[in-house]
Amino acid sequence: MQNNQDSFINSFLRLESAGGVLLFVSAVLAILVANSFLDPYYQLLLTTPVEVRIGALEIAKPLLLWVNDGLMAVFFFLVGLELKRELLEGELKNKKNIILPGVGAVGGMLVPALIYLYFNADNPVAAKGWAIPAATDIAFALGVLTLLGSRVPISIKIFLTSLAIFDDIGAILIIAFFYTSNISFEALCVVALCIPILFAMNRYNVISKSPYVLIGIIMWIATLKSGVHATLAGVVLAMFIPMRSKQKPEYSPLKTMEHDLHNVVAFFVLPVFAFTNAGINIQNVSLDQIMHGVPIGIALGLFFGKQVGIFGLCWLAIKLKITSLPKNMNWLSLYGTSALCGIGFTMSLFIGSLAFEETGVNVLFDERLGIILGSLLSGILGYLVLRVCFNSNKPVMDTTPSTD
Repeated sequence: MQNNQDSFINSFLRLESAGGVLLFVSAVLAILVANSFLDPYYQLLLTTPVEVRIGALEIAKPLLLWVNDGLMAVFFFLVGLELKRELLEGELKNKKNIILPGVGAVGGMLVPALIYLYFNADNPVAAKGWAIPAATDIAFALGVLTLLGSRVPISIKIFLTSLAIFDDIGAILIIAFFYTSNISFEALCVVALCIPILFAMNRYNVISKSPYVLIGIIMWIATLKSGVHATLAGVVLAMFIPMRSKQKPEYSPLKTMEHDLHNVVAFFVLPVFAFTNAGINIQNVSLDQIMHGVPIGIALGLFFGKQVGIFGLCWLAIKLKITSLPKNMNWLSLYGTSALCGIGFTMSLFIGSLAFEETGVNVLFDERLGIILGSLLSGILGYLVLRVCFNSNKPVMDTTPSTD
Protein backbone atom coordinates (compact mmCIF):
# COMPACT_ATOMS: atom_id res chain seq x y z
CA MET A 1 0.00 0.00 0.00
CA GLN A 2 2.87 2.33 0.86
CA ASN A 3 4.56 1.60 -2.47
CA ASN A 4 1.36 2.50 -4.32
CA GLN A 5 1.12 5.74 -2.34
CA ASP A 6 4.77 6.62 -3.10
CA SER A 7 4.20 5.83 -6.78
CA PHE A 8 1.15 8.09 -6.83
CA ILE A 9 3.05 10.94 -5.13
CA ASN A 10 5.98 10.65 -7.57
CA SER A 11 3.64 10.60 -10.59
CA PHE A 12 1.77 13.62 -9.21
CA LEU A 13 4.98 15.57 -8.64
CA ARG A 14 6.34 14.78 -12.12
CA LEU A 15 3.11 15.96 -13.71
CA GLU A 16 2.92 19.14 -11.63
CA SER A 17 6.55 19.93 -12.43
CA ALA A 18 6.04 19.45 -16.17
CA GLY A 19 2.92 21.60 -15.95
CA GLY A 20 4.96 24.29 -14.19
CA VAL A 21 7.40 24.42 -17.09
CA LEU A 22 4.55 24.82 -19.59
CA LEU A 23 2.96 27.43 -17.34
CA PHE A 24 6.21 29.42 -17.40
CA VAL A 25 6.41 29.17 -21.20
CA SER A 26 2.80 30.35 -21.54
CA ALA A 27 3.39 33.33 -19.26
CA VAL A 28 6.56 34.37 -21.10
CA LEU A 29 4.77 34.00 -24.44
CA ALA A 30 1.94 36.24 -23.21
CA ILE A 31 4.44 38.93 -22.15
CA LEU A 32 6.26 38.71 -25.49
CA VAL A 33 3.01 39.00 -27.45
CA ALA A 34 1.79 41.92 -25.29
CA ASN A 35 5.04 43.78 -26.05
CA SER A 36 5.05 43.18 -29.79
CA PHE A 37 3.05 44.27 -32.85
CA LEU A 38 0.65 41.44 -31.95
CA ASP A 39 -0.66 43.23 -28.85
CA PRO A 40 -3.81 44.67 -30.56
CA TYR A 41 -4.75 41.16 -31.68
CA TYR A 42 -4.02 39.81 -28.21
CA GLN A 43 -6.35 42.37 -26.64
CA LEU A 44 -8.96 41.67 -29.30
CA LEU A 45 -8.80 37.97 -28.44
CA LEU A 46 -9.29 38.62 -24.72
CA THR A 47 -12.27 40.92 -25.27
CA THR A 48 -14.00 38.74 -27.88
CA PRO A 49 -17.63 38.40 -26.73
CA VAL A 50 -18.84 34.82 -26.27
CA GLU A 51 -22.52 34.21 -25.63
CA VAL A 52 -24.51 31.09 -24.76
CA ARG A 53 -28.29 31.33 -24.75
CA ILE A 54 -30.90 28.67 -23.98
CA GLY A 55 -34.35 30.24 -23.93
CA ALA A 56 -34.38 32.92 -21.24
CA LEU A 57 -31.05 31.74 -19.84
CA GLU A 58 -28.17 33.81 -21.15
CA ILE A 59 -24.48 33.83 -20.32
CA ALA A 60 -22.58 36.55 -22.17
CA LYS A 61 -18.96 37.31 -21.26
CA PRO A 62 -15.71 38.27 -22.96
CA LEU A 63 -13.40 35.35 -23.65
CA LEU A 64 -11.13 36.32 -20.74
CA LEU A 65 -13.94 35.86 -18.21
CA TRP A 66 -14.96 32.53 -19.77
CA VAL A 67 -11.44 31.38 -19.00
CA ASN A 68 -11.42 32.82 -15.48
CA ASP A 69 -14.95 31.73 -14.53
CA GLY A 70 -15.27 28.57 -16.62
CA LEU A 71 -11.93 26.88 -17.14
CA MET A 72 -10.78 27.80 -13.64
CA ALA A 73 -13.85 26.04 -12.22
CA VAL A 74 -12.34 22.85 -13.65
CA PHE A 75 -9.07 23.71 -11.90
CA PHE A 76 -10.86 24.22 -8.58
CA PHE A 77 -12.76 20.96 -9.10
CA LEU A 78 -9.41 19.19 -9.38
CA VAL A 79 -8.16 21.02 -6.27
CA GLY A 80 -11.25 19.75 -4.43
CA LEU A 81 -10.63 16.17 -5.58
CA GLU A 82 -6.98 16.36 -4.46
CA LEU A 83 -7.99 17.82 -1.11
CA LYS A 84 -10.57 15.09 -0.46
CA ARG A 85 -8.13 12.32 -1.42
CA GLU A 86 -5.37 13.78 0.76
CA LEU A 87 -7.73 14.00 3.76
CA LEU A 88 -9.02 10.44 3.33
CA GLU A 89 -5.92 8.56 2.20
CA GLY A 90 -2.99 10.90 1.68
CA GLU A 91 -0.48 12.88 3.71
CA LEU A 92 -3.16 14.99 5.41
CA LYS A 93 -4.86 11.90 6.91
CA ASN A 94 -2.12 11.75 9.55
CA LYS A 95 -2.62 14.70 11.90
CA LYS A 96 1.11 14.85 12.62
CA ASN A 97 1.78 15.59 8.96
CA ILE A 98 -0.60 18.53 8.71
CA ILE A 99 0.59 20.65 11.64
CA LEU A 100 3.80 22.06 10.12
CA PRO A 101 2.43 22.89 6.62
CA GLY A 102 -0.81 24.11 8.20
CA VAL A 103 1.07 26.50 10.51
CA GLY A 104 3.29 27.58 7.61
CA ALA A 105 0.27 28.27 5.40
CA VAL A 106 -1.29 30.53 8.06
CA GLY A 107 1.90 32.58 8.31
CA GLY A 108 2.28 32.54 4.52
CA MET A 109 -1.15 34.11 4.09
CA LEU A 110 -1.24 36.47 7.06
CA VAL A 111 2.15 38.22 6.78
CA PRO A 112 1.95 38.95 3.00
CA ALA A 113 -1.55 40.38 3.46
CA LEU A 114 -0.34 42.65 6.28
CA ILE A 115 2.61 43.86 4.19
CA TYR A 116 0.29 44.67 1.30
CA LEU A 117 -2.11 46.56 3.55
CA TYR A 118 0.78 48.54 5.04
CA PHE A 119 1.39 50.07 1.60
CA ASN A 120 -2.25 50.39 0.55
CA ALA A 121 -4.37 50.88 3.68
CA ASP A 122 -5.03 54.55 2.81
CA ASN A 123 -6.45 53.63 -0.63
CA PRO A 124 -9.84 51.84 -0.33
CA VAL A 125 -9.71 50.60 -3.93
CA ALA A 126 -6.14 49.29 -3.73
CA ALA A 127 -6.81 47.73 -0.31
CA LYS A 128 -9.21 45.28 -1.97
CA GLY A 129 -6.16 43.44 -3.30
CA TRP A 130 -4.92 42.40 0.17
CA ALA A 131 -5.28 38.67 -0.62
CA ILE A 132 -3.25 38.75 -3.86
CA PRO A 133 0.17 38.00 -2.29
CA ALA A 134 -1.31 35.34 0.02
CA ALA A 135 -1.33 32.60 -2.65
CA THR A 136 1.24 29.99 -3.71
CA ASP A 137 1.49 28.48 -7.20
CA ILE A 138 2.30 24.81 -6.61
CA ALA A 139 2.94 24.01 -10.30
CA PHE A 140 5.51 26.81 -10.67
CA ALA A 141 7.16 26.02 -7.33
CA LEU A 142 7.54 22.32 -8.13
CA GLY A 143 8.79 23.27 -11.59
CA VAL A 144 11.64 25.20 -9.96
CA LEU A 145 12.40 22.22 -7.73
CA THR A 146 12.86 20.00 -10.79
CA LEU A 147 15.79 22.22 -11.81
CA LEU A 148 17.61 20.86 -8.75
CA GLY A 149 17.26 17.26 -9.93
CA SER A 150 16.89 14.12 -7.85
CA ARG A 151 18.80 15.60 -4.90
CA VAL A 152 15.58 17.13 -3.55
CA PRO A 153 14.19 14.87 -0.75
CA ILE A 154 10.61 13.72 -1.23
CA SER A 155 9.79 15.17 2.22
CA ILE A 156 10.42 18.69 0.91
CA LYS A 157 8.13 18.13 -2.06
CA ILE A 158 5.41 16.71 0.20
CA PHE A 159 5.77 19.65 2.61
CA LEU A 160 5.52 22.12 -0.28
CA THR A 161 2.52 20.34 -1.78
CA SER A 162 0.72 20.09 1.58
CA LEU A 163 1.34 23.77 2.31
CA ALA A 164 -0.01 24.69 -1.13
CA ILE A 165 -3.16 22.65 -0.44
CA PHE A 166 -3.76 24.65 2.74
CA ASP A 167 -3.09 27.80 0.71
CA ASP A 168 -5.76 26.68 -1.76
CA ILE A 169 -8.21 26.14 1.09
CA GLY A 170 -7.46 29.66 2.30
CA ALA A 171 -7.95 31.03 -1.21
CA ILE A 172 -11.30 29.23 -1.51
CA LEU A 173 -12.49 30.73 1.79
CA ILE A 174 -11.23 34.20 0.83
CA ILE A 175 -13.07 34.06 -2.51
CA ALA A 176 -16.26 32.83 -0.82
CA PHE A 177 -16.35 35.44 1.95
CA PHE A 178 -14.61 38.50 0.52
CA TYR A 179 -15.05 38.48 -3.27
CA THR A 180 -18.77 38.00 -3.79
CA SER A 181 -21.25 40.68 -4.81
CA ASN A 182 -24.84 41.25 -5.94
CA ILE A 183 -26.13 38.08 -4.31
CA SER A 184 -29.16 36.54 -6.06
CA PHE A 185 -31.37 34.61 -3.64
CA GLU A 186 -33.13 32.71 -6.44
CA ALA A 187 -29.86 31.47 -7.95
CA LEU A 188 -28.56 30.45 -4.51
CA CYS A 189 -31.73 28.39 -4.02
CA VAL A 190 -30.86 26.44 -7.18
CA VAL A 191 -27.37 25.83 -5.79
CA ALA A 192 -28.91 24.71 -2.49
CA LEU A 193 -31.16 22.24 -4.34
CA CYS A 194 -28.18 20.73 -6.16
CA ILE A 195 -26.36 19.86 -2.93
CA PRO A 196 -28.90 17.31 -1.51
CA ILE A 197 -29.10 15.70 -4.95
CA LEU A 198 -25.32 15.28 -4.97
CA PHE A 199 -25.45 14.00 -1.39
CA ALA A 200 -28.05 11.37 -2.34
CA MET A 201 -25.98 10.30 -5.36
CA ASN A 202 -22.93 9.89 -3.14
CA ARG A 203 -24.91 8.09 -0.42
CA TYR A 204 -26.31 5.58 -2.92
CA ASN A 205 -22.85 5.20 -4.44
CA VAL A 206 -23.64 6.43 -7.93
CA ILE A 207 -20.29 5.90 -9.68
CA SER A 208 -21.18 7.07 -13.20
CA LYS A 209 -19.50 10.40 -14.03
CA SER A 210 -22.31 11.79 -16.22
CA PRO A 211 -24.86 12.56 -13.44
CA TYR A 212 -22.22 14.40 -11.42
CA VAL A 213 -21.10 16.39 -14.47
CA LEU A 214 -24.72 17.31 -15.29
CA ILE A 215 -25.53 18.49 -11.76
CA GLY A 216 -22.15 20.21 -11.62
CA ILE A 217 -22.90 22.25 -14.76
CA ILE A 218 -26.30 23.28 -13.38
CA MET A 219 -24.68 24.26 -10.08
CA TRP A 220 -21.91 26.18 -11.88
CA ILE A 221 -24.45 28.22 -13.87
CA ALA A 222 -26.50 28.93 -10.75
CA THR A 223 -23.39 29.93 -8.79
CA LEU A 224 -22.32 32.18 -11.66
CA LYS A 225 -25.72 33.91 -11.57
CA SER A 226 -25.81 34.07 -7.76
CA GLY A 227 -22.93 36.52 -7.30
CA VAL A 228 -20.77 33.95 -5.51
CA HIS A 229 -17.75 33.20 -7.68
CA ALA A 230 -18.54 30.31 -10.01
CA THR A 231 -15.26 28.46 -9.42
CA LEU A 232 -16.46 27.51 -5.92
CA ALA A 233 -19.02 25.21 -7.54
CA GLY A 234 -16.12 23.02 -8.63
CA VAL A 235 -14.91 22.60 -5.03
CA VAL A 236 -18.40 21.75 -3.74
CA LEU A 237 -18.95 19.21 -6.52
CA ALA A 238 -15.62 17.49 -5.75
CA MET A 239 -16.63 16.85 -2.14
CA PHE A 240 -19.46 14.54 -3.29
CA ILE A 241 -17.50 12.38 -5.74
CA PRO A 242 -17.32 8.86 -4.18
CA MET A 243 -13.91 7.72 -3.04
CA ARG A 244 -14.78 4.05 -3.44
CA SER A 245 -17.26 1.95 -5.40
CA LYS A 246 -19.26 -0.49 -3.23
CA GLN A 247 -19.75 -2.78 -6.22
CA LYS A 248 -16.09 -2.68 -7.26
CA PRO A 249 -13.91 -1.95 -4.19
CA GLU A 250 -10.79 -1.66 -6.36
CA TYR A 251 -12.38 1.15 -8.42
CA SER A 252 -12.22 4.77 -7.20
CA PRO A 253 -14.41 7.28 -9.08
CA LEU A 254 -12.56 10.13 -7.36
CA LYS A 255 -9.08 8.93 -8.29
CA THR A 256 -10.21 8.13 -11.84
CA MET A 257 -11.59 11.65 -12.34
CA GLU A 258 -8.51 13.16 -10.69
CA HIS A 259 -6.23 11.19 -13.00
CA ASP A 260 -8.27 12.10 -16.10
CA LEU A 261 -8.30 15.80 -15.22
CA HIS A 262 -4.64 16.18 -14.26
CA ASN A 263 -3.41 16.33 -17.85
CA VAL A 264 -6.27 18.61 -18.90
CA VAL A 265 -5.59 21.08 -16.10
CA ALA A 266 -1.78 20.94 -16.20
CA PHE A 267 -1.39 21.10 -19.97
CA PHE A 268 -4.44 23.10 -21.06
CA VAL A 269 -6.43 24.93 -18.36
CA LEU A 270 -3.53 26.56 -16.48
CA PRO A 271 -1.43 27.39 -19.58
CA VAL A 272 -4.48 29.01 -21.22
CA PHE A 273 -5.15 30.93 -17.99
CA ALA A 274 -1.53 32.07 -17.86
CA PHE A 275 -1.52 33.16 -21.49
CA THR A 276 -4.75 35.17 -21.15
CA ASN A 277 -3.86 36.78 -17.81
CA ALA A 278 -0.09 37.33 -17.82
CA GLY A 279 0.14 39.61 -20.82
CA ILE A 280 1.55 42.92 -19.58
CA ASN A 281 3.11 45.69 -21.66
CA ILE A 282 6.35 46.66 -19.94
CA GLN A 283 7.86 48.78 -22.73
CA ASN A 284 7.24 52.11 -21.01
CA VAL A 285 7.32 51.08 -17.35
CA SER A 286 8.61 53.88 -15.14
CA LEU A 287 10.09 53.73 -11.66
CA ASP A 288 7.00 55.53 -10.33
CA GLN A 289 4.80 52.69 -11.61
CA ILE A 290 6.99 50.06 -9.96
CA MET A 291 7.01 51.96 -6.66
CA HIS A 292 3.22 52.41 -6.65
CA GLY A 293 1.48 50.91 -3.61
CA VAL A 294 -0.18 48.01 -5.44
CA PRO A 295 2.84 46.49 -7.23
CA ILE A 296 5.26 47.19 -4.37
CA GLY A 297 2.82 45.74 -1.82
CA ILE A 298 2.30 42.59 -3.89
CA ALA A 299 5.99 42.12 -4.75
CA LEU A 300 7.20 42.63 -1.16
CA GLY A 301 4.30 40.56 0.18
CA LEU A 302 5.26 37.62 -2.02
CA PHE A 303 9.02 37.99 -1.64
CA PHE A 304 9.40 38.94 2.03
CA GLY A 305 5.98 38.09 3.43
CA LYS A 306 5.97 34.47 2.33
CA GLN A 307 9.43 33.59 3.59
CA VAL A 308 9.03 35.49 6.86
CA GLY A 309 5.50 34.19 7.51
CA ILE A 310 6.11 30.55 6.62
CA PHE A 311 9.61 30.14 8.05
CA GLY A 312 8.85 32.29 11.10
CA LEU A 313 5.71 30.44 12.21
CA CYS A 314 7.22 27.04 11.41
CA TRP A 315 10.32 27.94 13.46
CA LEU A 316 8.11 29.06 16.35
CA ALA A 317 5.97 25.90 16.22
CA ILE A 318 9.06 23.67 16.19
CA LYS A 319 10.75 25.58 19.05
CA LEU A 320 7.53 25.28 21.09
CA LYS A 321 7.63 21.52 20.34
CA ILE A 322 4.19 21.65 18.74
CA THR A 323 5.67 19.82 15.75
CA SER A 324 9.06 18.98 14.27
CA LEU A 325 10.95 19.15 11.00
CA PRO A 326 10.13 16.38 8.54
CA LYS A 327 12.72 13.72 7.80
CA ASN A 328 15.61 14.88 5.58
CA MET A 329 14.83 18.58 6.09
CA ASN A 330 16.98 21.12 7.93
CA TRP A 331 16.56 24.81 8.68
CA LEU A 332 18.20 25.94 5.43
CA SER A 333 16.02 23.72 3.25
CA LEU A 334 12.94 24.92 5.16
CA TYR A 335 13.95 28.53 4.51
CA GLY A 336 14.57 27.86 0.81
CA THR A 337 11.19 26.15 0.48
CA SER A 338 9.53 29.06 2.29
CA ALA A 339 11.08 31.49 -0.18
CA LEU A 340 9.93 29.32 -3.08
CA CYS A 341 6.34 29.67 -1.83
CA GLY A 342 6.54 33.34 -2.81
CA ILE A 343 5.79 32.22 -6.38
CA GLY A 344 2.15 33.22 -6.36
CA PHE A 345 1.48 33.51 -10.08
CA THR A 346 -1.71 31.58 -11.01
CA MET A 347 -3.76 32.05 -7.84
CA SER A 348 -2.45 35.59 -7.33
CA LEU A 349 -3.52 36.57 -10.84
CA PHE A 350 -6.90 34.95 -10.28
CA ILE A 351 -7.55 36.68 -6.95
CA GLY A 352 -6.31 39.95 -8.46
CA SER A 353 -8.88 39.72 -11.24
CA LEU A 354 -11.61 39.24 -8.61
CA ALA A 355 -10.32 42.04 -6.39
CA PHE A 356 -10.23 44.73 -9.07
CA GLU A 357 -12.69 43.70 -11.80
CA GLU A 358 -15.61 45.60 -10.25
CA THR A 359 -13.81 48.62 -8.81
CA GLY A 360 -14.07 50.63 -12.01
CA VAL A 361 -10.39 51.51 -11.64
CA ASN A 362 -7.85 49.89 -13.95
CA VAL A 363 -5.10 48.57 -11.70
CA LEU A 364 -4.59 45.27 -13.52
CA PHE A 365 -1.23 46.48 -14.85
CA ASP A 366 -0.02 47.30 -11.33
CA GLU A 367 -1.29 43.98 -10.00
CA ARG A 368 0.34 41.88 -12.72
CA LEU A 369 3.62 43.80 -12.45
CA GLY A 370 3.82 43.13 -8.72
CA ILE A 371 2.97 39.44 -9.14
CA ILE A 372 5.60 38.91 -11.83
CA LEU A 373 8.32 40.76 -9.88
CA GLY A 374 7.54 39.06 -6.56
CA SER A 375 7.22 35.59 -8.08
CA LEU A 376 10.41 35.97 -10.12
CA LEU A 377 12.50 37.14 -7.15
CA SER A 378 11.05 34.42 -4.91
CA GLY A 379 11.79 31.72 -7.47
CA ILE A 380 15.38 32.87 -7.88
CA LEU A 381 16.03 33.12 -4.13
CA GLY A 382 14.38 29.77 -3.37
CA TYR A 383 16.35 28.05 -6.12
CA LEU A 384 19.69 29.52 -5.00
CA VAL A 385 19.16 28.69 -1.31
CA LEU A 386 18.10 25.12 -2.04
CA ARG A 387 20.96 24.67 -4.51
CA VAL A 388 23.45 25.71 -1.83
CA CYS A 389 21.69 23.38 0.60
CA PHE A 390 21.78 20.33 -1.69
CA ASN A 391 25.29 21.02 -3.00
CA SER A 392 26.63 20.82 0.53
CA ASN A 393 28.79 17.80 1.27
CA LYS A 394 26.75 17.17 4.39
CA PRO A 395 23.49 15.19 4.02
CA VAL A 396 20.28 17.14 4.42
CA MET A 397 19.32 15.79 7.80
CA ASP A 398 18.02 17.24 11.04
CA THR A 399 18.52 16.11 14.59
CA THR A 400 14.96 16.93 15.68
CA PRO A 401 12.55 13.96 15.91
CA SER A 402 10.72 13.14 12.67
CA THR A 403 6.98 13.53 12.36
CA ASP A 404 6.85 10.19 10.48
